[in-house]
Amino acid sequence: MDNSNLKQLLKEYEQKRLIANQKANQKKQELYQLAPRLLEIEQELNKNAISTTLSLLNSNEPQKIENLKEKIQDLRKEKITILKSIGETEDSLLPCYDCKDCQDTGYIKIDDYHTVMCNCLKQKLFNLEYNQSNISNLNLHNFDHFSFDYYSDKINKEKYRADISPRQNIEIIKNICYSFINNFDDPQEKNLLFTGDTGLGKTFLSSCIANELLKKGKTVLYQTAPVMLDYIIDQKFGKETISQNVYNSLFDVDLLIIDDLGTENINNMKFTELFKIINTRLLNQDKKITKTIISTNLSLKDLFQIYNERIGSRLVGYYNICRFFGDDIRFQIKKKS
Repeated sequence: MDNSNLKQLLKEYEQKRLIANQKANQKKQELYQLAPRLLEIEQELNKNAISTTLSLLNSNEPQKIENLKEKIQDLRKEKITILKSIGETEDSLLPCYDCKDCQDTGYIKIDDYHTVMCNCLKQKLFNLEYNQSNISNLNLHNFDHFSFDYYSDKINKEKYRADISPRQNIEIIKNICYSFINNFDDPQEKNLLFTGDTGLGKTFLSSCIANELLKKGKTVLYQTAPVMLDYIIDQKFGKETISQNVYNSLFDVDLLIIDDLGTENINNMKFTELFKIINTRLLNQDKKITKTIISTNLSLKDLFQIYNERIGSRLVGYYNICRFFGDDIRFQIKKKS
């Protein structure tokens, strides 16, 4: 892992947390001025919490503990009533953190002695070290900007080699994408293989899926096959183009998107690494759900010829194969502009 990136991000997290706490304190003071009884209740709650702790240390005071608990419960009810009367909730007194899981610390406590890096921090590191510009267009690459208008509703068996129109086909593919998102944590939900000519929306739909899964707190690595495999080979030879953390994450990140498979200069070493990634991510399902989206301009027949049965059989057996067809969207956009 690039420690300089991590240190910089942790500084940003510390600053975000500080600002959130300052805003929460300011909000508290405003509410206390509006309803002074709220401050009295907070002070009483703190005092009773201390008394309860001390009483718990003395096991001979069960009735006192019960009385303190009832008093605390009554105070909380009163606080909620007051807040409701001024159009606020209990959350109004709490800091508003960007990440509720780690409360903008970057780490989640799993027990008294251990913490794990939060997915929000992992994703920021991935974006800095690996995803680069690919992940930056997610504001535009989402289902709100997806349009069926670029896909013809006319059936042309000779041109498209299909019994349905491009629009009917993309509607089916979009539904498959929604199923992939909604059932991501189901081990039975297959991975996705997008095949078809350039300019038909394969990369765009991959980004749409990535966008939705990031909203769900999943981690995403996104890269073209040529760059990814070059990174891996460089790593093998000690060039450290990517950190060891990112390399390891190719095998266990929640969603790995491999774009433009088939445009790389394949050799035995790259073939081995590609197979290792695909196979390991399939084997992960018993321990941790990891899914993969592969996008390629190659047909299924070409994939078997280039990557042989070891990879081809896994794509056929464990991936929903979505063939894109229609007219190049980029040319249609140019004509309109």
